[in-house]
Amino acid sequence: MKTSHFTSFHRCGALLASIFFINFLPAQAPKDSLRATPEGQVPKDGRLGDPVTLHDYHPFRPVASKAEWEVRQKQIVNRMILGCGLWPEPTKTALNPVVHKKIDKGDYTVEAVFFESFPGHFVTGSLYRPTGKSLEIGEKDGKRPGVLCPHGHWSDGRFYNQEIHRGGMAAVNRDLAIGAERFVNAARSPLQARCVQLARMGCVVFFYDMLGNADSDQFAEHRRGPRPQMQGENPGEWGFVSKQATARLQTNFGLQTWNSIRAVDFITGLEEVDSDRILVTGASGGATQTMMVSAIDERVDAAFPCVMVSTAMQGGCTCENTHFLRIGQGNIDIAAAVAPRPQGLTAADDWTVELETKGHPDLVNLYEMIGAKGNYEAHFDIHFKHNYNHVSRTHMYNFVNRHFGLGLKPPVLERDFEILSEEEMTVYNDEHPKPSGDQVGDAHEKALNQWWAEDSDKQVAPLLAPKTAEEFAKTKEVIGGAWEILIGRDLPEEADVNFGLVGKEKRNGFIEMSGLIGNDKQEEEIPAAFLFPGENWNGHVVIWLTRDGKSGLFDAPGTPKEEIAHLVDHGIAVMGLDLFQQGEFLNAGKTPETAGRNPEIIYSKNQKTELPLNSWQRSPVYYYGYNHSTFARRVHDVLTALAFAKTNDTWEVKKLSLGGDANTGHWVAAARAIGGESVDKAWIDTGGFRFETLDSHWHADFIPGAVKYGDMAGLLVLNAPYDSAAKDPDSGSLDAAAKAAGGKFAKSESAVEYLSE
Repeated sequence: MKTSHFTSFHRCGALLASIFFINFLPAQAPKDSLRATPEGQVPKDGRLGDPVTLHDYHPFRPVASKAEWEVRQKQIVNRMILGCGLWPEPTKTALNPVVHKKIDKGDYTVEAVFFESFPGHFVTGSLYRPTGKSLEIGEKDGKRPGVLCPHGHWSDGRFYNQEIHRGGMAAVNRDLAIGAERFVNAARSPLQARCVQLARMGCVVFFYDMLGNADSDQFAEHRRGPRPQMQGENPGEWGFVSKQATARLQTNFGLQTWNSIRAVDFITGLEEVDSDRILVTGASGGATQTMMVSAIDERVDAAFPCVMVSTAMQGGCTCENTHFLRIGQGNIDIAAAVAPRPQGLTAADDWTVELETKGHPDLVNLYEMIGAKGNYEAHFDIHFKHNYNHVSRTHMYNFVNRHFGLGLKPPVLERDFEILSEEEMTVYNDEHPKPSGDQVGDAHEKALNQWWAEDSDKQVAPLLAPKTAEEFAKTKEVIGGAWEILIGRDLPEEADVNFGLVGKEKRNGFIEMSGLIGNDKQEEEIPAAFLFPGENWNGHVVIWLTRDGKSGLFDAPGTPKEEIAHLVDHGIAVMGLDLFQQGEFLNAGKTPETAGRNPEIIYSKNQKTELPLNSWQRSPVYYYGYNHSTFARRVHDVLTALAFAKTNDTWEVKKLSLGGDANTGHWVAAARAIGGESVDKAWIDTGGFRFETLDSHWHADFIPGAVKYGDMAGLLVLNAPYDSAAKDPDSGSLDAAAKAAGGKFAKSESAVEYLSE
């Protein structure tokens, strides 16, 4: 956007020139001088291009220093936690673990395990422990390493047997022939092979099910799509991939990540496990879970995600995507967040094939910059297709041997083993029957979402009405921190903001001007209109928002609406904006209601056939996981306008306020919450707006997570430290919150009176 439609003037110099020469302008008949772009065109704005998808290029965002990285790392991790619906962390209820059905294989044992991650929701898996001569390896002060093994997208997960599930003995023999595997049983189940070998190396291994796989049959399927029966509005009536779940950041990805965190609780709670030697390793979708839990949970001491980390495809399943996760970051950034802890990667002939030149050098440089050079490694066996085969596993075994001090002579190689059948591995039997009835299917999914939402509400509710400075500090940390991620933008730097004047007209008692406010860094342009009171200007500027954009300032060309005219009469300059997908952003045939609607993109923007309405590929995570919502983008525009008005050193603004018509208060409150002290006064008229009552998670005003963080009450309380007036049913609590936060809440029914004070 360095090249605008019009000449760009840094810090609005042209605007000032027009103001200074006001007396030389001839009076003209009213005409529409508001348009800032040529008729039939739209702003040169990067946001009008194609949405970002999981298939695009996602490079690492480099940093210049260790200190800069520590800030960036925290941002990455916080975005991950929030996207999973785990900010604040759900209440950790009792696991109630059941460990039974031991099978002794001489140098290792296998037991069936299930425990509750949420009340009534079971994580199922197999627990491998060393026994016999394996007990001679890995022990340190009576403790031994613990390893978590999420499995990824192998058919039926933990029960996977290539001979049965994929290709028969021909596939098994092929893997032996090409050197991918050494033993028939390892070729049948590379997943079991991994666990057996780690147990033989003296590790305690928990091999657990992803949702909808093996014994995790409380969910009938692994992937979730929108289903009519799961779209209820009341607690206990909605499931995943619904408006209400999205408004609360509830996804199967978040649940699966929570299962992994609780798996860390489980394995570190075992008496024999060394809590300072915890590894997570998995491939493909299991590598996604490896990255996630390892970055989020600092109890994980080392990570080995295989054939997933790359700058290319980011993970196609709903179990690998959630809202906000990859806005401004990708899988290289997420893997980097594990640093400085030890980490190993593998690549194959798949989307990771270019890892050696794209992503890997960034991770090498990062680990070296932060003083952890020896803690990172990667292996590029790209003659193999997507895998966690013997070659890849051997890299992992030697990684574990080295970093956990097992003392084995390298290279550490597998031995043959006896494969377990599905009947032997299942955690359920007559003594411990499978969940049934309301414990499975839609009823279970709805009940789980209800518990999750109510637990979150219990934690958030007190933060919406803080009564002391200490309580408000917690509000700022949790609710404020969440909204910072939801909006995803601070005030722009002065150097990034410019203005191009397009037109000016002398009206009756004021000068009307139009132009484009630019944000160079973000490649954004905002059409703007200005009503300047001339010599009567008192140094006060009000940015006034309307549902119709800048044209909403006027009843007719040259005739401002009554309250706008009153502000100008009081010596106040008024700025109107065409926010993203308002006014000049609208293409022919689009209305303000349809133009701003968030695009319902699906798994692939190149989809050739119509998908079923309940397809998992219609999940909103594929849009909101990579792109800002229209709501957030409109708040970005307000922040750019605030920076334009506030930071220039030639236009001497003494006071800068923000306000708007009824039903614009959600934009005002959000921009003020982010802009903070840059706004002297904020008039917040919500018109009763609530995110929770929007008709769809594709609505132009929808943003994932808004309801979780208090809806409008959450945004209003974040305005408490400042001078604000709110016209909203929930504004009653603002007075006490303002006192707690050191702000001022004005009880006023008139925007003109409040802003003119």
